[in-house]
Amino acid sequence: EVRMVESGGGLVQPGGSLRLSCAASGFTFSLHNMAWVRQPPGKGLEWVSRINRDGSITNYPDSVKGRFTISRDNAKDTMYLQMNNLKPEDTAMYYCAADRAWTPLISGNPTYSGQGTQVTVSS
Repeated sequence: EVRMVESGGGLVQPGGSLRLSCAASGFTFSLHNMAWVRQPPGKGLEWVSRINRDGSITNYPDSVKGRFTISRDNAKDTMYLQMNNLKPEDTAMYYCAADRAWTPLISGNPTYSGQGTQVTVSS
């Protein structure tokens, strides 16, 4: 059974930081590219970062570039998202996603995804 469990979300003040984790099981983690996507309240899904199989390539949209850092530990089958200088517009449900291919991670149709962890940025 494939499982992807996100954790680390919560309520944080603007300018604060959070570190999200995604623990994966049930598939070969090291053979999959990974991504974080989010869904703000009342809006559609948007990708916020992706990382290739060995962690050597990362991508970010302009909205989070310089503030978010994606990483992975293939020995632990876990992916991370370090989020700094958080803004109210970062408020969303954050999901991790996995796919053997690269494009589905930003097209919104990955093979595997988790149930999400809520991030709320508010004073």
